[in-house]
Amino acid sequence: MAEVTDPPSAAERVLHQDPLAAGHPTRNDAMIAAGVALLCGAVAYVDTALRPDALGWALLACSALLLVWRRRHPLGVMIATVACIAAYQLLDNAHAAPVPAAILALYTVAATGTVRRTVAVGVCVVAFAVSAMSSNGVHRALDVLRTSGWLVSALVLGVAVRNYRKYLAEESARVAQDADRKIAEERLRIARDLHDLLAHSITLIGVRTSVAAHVLAVDPDRLDRAAIAEALDSIADTCREARAELRTTLTVLRADERGPLPDLAGLPDLVRAAEAELTLDTDGIHVPPAVGAAAYRIVQESLTNAVRHAGPGTSVRVRVAAADGSLRVTVSDDGRGPGADSTASGFGIVGMGERARSVGGTLRTGPRSGGGFEVAASLPLPPRALEASA
Repeated sequence: MAEVTDPPSAAERVLHQDPLAAGHPTRNDAMIAAGVALLCGAVAYVDTALRPDALGWALLACSALLLVWRRRHPLGVMIATVACIAAYQLLDNAHAAPVPAAILALYTVAATGTVRRTVAVGVCVVAFAVSAMSSNGVHRALDVLRTSGWLVSALVLGVAVRNYRKYLAEESARVAQDADRKIAEERLRIARDLHDLLAHSITLIGVRTSVAAHVLAVDPDRLDRAAIAEALDSIADTCREARAELRTTLTVLRADERGPLPDLAGLPDLVRAAEAELTLDTDGIHVPPAVGAAAYRIVQESLTNAVRHAGPGTSVRVRVAAADGSLRVTVSDDGRGPGADSTASGFGIVGMGERARSVGGTLRTGPRSGGGFEVAASLPLPPRALEASA
């Protein structure tokens, strides 16, 4: 069941969303500019000593209404706003009234630009504001400090929000890359499973069919019904096993979950179908599911290659045993081994190597000294599995 989460609040949407990619930016900024204009007007109106005249009201309204275009042209809007505020201050109007508009313009520059540009703009604006207020008769250090503090705070807040949004974007990109990597790994795992399953089953079916055809063609008058029946029964058993495993794989795909993995318990049936010999020496050893699945697939692919390339009359031996902290898997035959062209065209040996590496193990393949071919894998076991057997 999917986890139900609460929708993000308005504050979270403001912090998380890129201001240049927000929906309806002009409409939203028009509403914000109207609110700032009302706030600036209220601050100017309550200052009865320095209440603006008609030109002062016009400059104050213009400095606030310019914020409608603050997202598309943050630096241009900030320069125009500062120009209106400078003219407003020179007329000796209420000095605190245009501060909200200046703060929002500076915040937008800091939230959408680089740190270097933000520092340069901040130094220029603060220096200009302090000089303008001082030349206008405002000599109280507390007023100058308070106004400068608001401007610097807007810049710091803008830089912090910009860095936070950049961090969120990088995290989102990392999560997307991890998701893509996991999808690619899962596709590769499914491709390996299908390759191992289909190659093994089809190879065995082909061999059994060849046996039946050979019996029919060698001496039709003396038909060996028992040999034909055995071959056909083996084909039917292989088809049933392949259908069951294929159904399991497809169920995993539909349910979007891994499902049960093949393990060492399935080796006897697998080896019996290939008419090979099995030595399984893992008593008392807890084999993790991933290691057991890797060992099963390596044996399956090795038997497929042996049946396909070793030639008729070949004996195949499978040994799976725990030794020196690892699960040792060895599949050897005394046949002619795969040809140079057959190993280059398929993915069997490559897939076995990837399966061994997926659990931290190694794989070695090649001709045997006494003839034939051998596949040897060493799959490490966790310490707790070895402790459990002690």
